[in-house]
Amino acid sequence: MIHLKTEEEIELIRESSLLVGKTLAEVARFIAPGVTTGKLDKIAEEFIRDHHGEPGFKGYHGFPATLCTSVNEVVVHGIPGGYVLKEGDIISIDCGVKKNGFFGDSAYTFAVGEVDNEILLLMHRTKESLYLAIESAIAGNRIGDIGYAVQHHVESFGYTVVRDLVGHGLGRALHEKPEVPNYGRRGNGKELKVGMVLAIEPMINLGVKNVYQDKDGWTIRTSDHKPSAHYEHDVVIRRGKAEILSTFDFIEEVLKSKNN
Repeated sequence: MIHLKTEEEIELIRESSLLVGKTLAEVARFIAPGVTTGKLDKIAEEFIRDHHGEPGFKGYHGFPATLCTSVNEVVVHGIPGGYVLKEGDIISIDCGVKKNGFFGDSAYTFAVGEVDNEILLLMHRTKESLYLAIESAIAGNRIGDIGYAVQHHVESFGYTVVRDLVGHGLGRALHEKPEVPNYGRRGNGKELKVGMVLAIEPMINLGVKNVYQDKDGWTIRTSDHKPSAHYEHDVVIRRGKAEILSTFDFIEEVLKSKNN
């Protein structure tokens, strides 16, 4: 069953989603060669708890950390630990927060130092596909319109869309119905209705679309070990234009200041 949110519930999801954005921005300050993914996780957990939230992922189906830190060919669900970031890596960081009984969930892919232009383009175009998907996420459209927007954009550059992992509804639970694939056909799937809150999250590979899971039961890698990028926003379906509840603004302010 898909639960349409009230305006009061939407405001609580917005508060949790904005705290995710601020947490990712805090983490962004420390992303650099020589830093471990475990240190980034510790920073995120302390930041969330200092702002009266709970890490949304920690303990979820047994996941052991606050962040998913997915480096290079890891698509999603990388477990933070002793990996030391290197010049030229990319790291996709997915973060969830629970506050006032509602979840926020957002992800961003970061460059570590100087990254090959081919990979920077993958990141840029994956983020573009997220915003194109959001443009399609309006009342009266269908779930397939969202997936089509992602797939049509990224495949035009020769990239591939991960099929095994999808976006989702969001609210009192981290994962609610409906599923939101990053591929699809226009006009197919469930109708989008005012008050639906969705986490839209393209996961786009430089090489083949196939992935596999490590023996840890979490880490998802590309089968050809080529890089993958991942961006995620929480949105509420409205008439005419979706409203984005999460934000990348805090992150991108930090990245801009680091580059000056």
